[in-house]
Amino acid sequence: MKETADGKRGKTMRQPVLCDEEVAGAGGFDRAEVIALHEEAEEPRPARGMRRAGWLLVACGLALLPWLCVLATGLPATATAEHWPVAWVGLDALEALGLITTGLLAARGDRRHALTAAATATLLGVDAWFDTTTAAPGGDFATAVAMALGAELPLAALCGRLALRTLSRSA
Repeated sequence: MKETADGKRGKTMRQPVLCDEEVAGAGGFDRAEVIALHEEAEEPRPARGMRRAGWLLVACGLALLPWLCVLATGLPATATAEHWPVAWVGLDALEALGLITTGLLAARGDRRHALTAAATATLLGVDAWFDTTTAAPGGDFATAVAMALGAELPLAALCGRLALRTLSRSA
């Protein structure tokens, strides 16, 4: 949606512009002037609340940078988790839900599939990362790498492509 000069919002349509020769040749005119049907409007400035939220997110991201140093130097090399299976089953369940939802929405032509595709791509990338970084050396690591390269990352790329393709069409 673009804002017009009178403040109203509406969809902009790309209009073909013919050169002078095409216009003159088509109608038997000697010379024609090409007049643009509309001018590209500048992107509207985000609302004040959106700008504030954006700067708050930037500040929070910057505040996390020193915390990364604390984590890198303070966390133990190994850890035991009480609910390890629940964490992994939960992550894979969310991935399955995301893939199913994205597929159903995309098959119906619902543009909201871009949202679930982006979230699912993120989940799949996180899964590949944690699978490979937490795997024991040897067979477990080889399996984690095979799953990451053979399933999780290709599916993440597909979901990311779907999301970006849909979002670029709406611009």
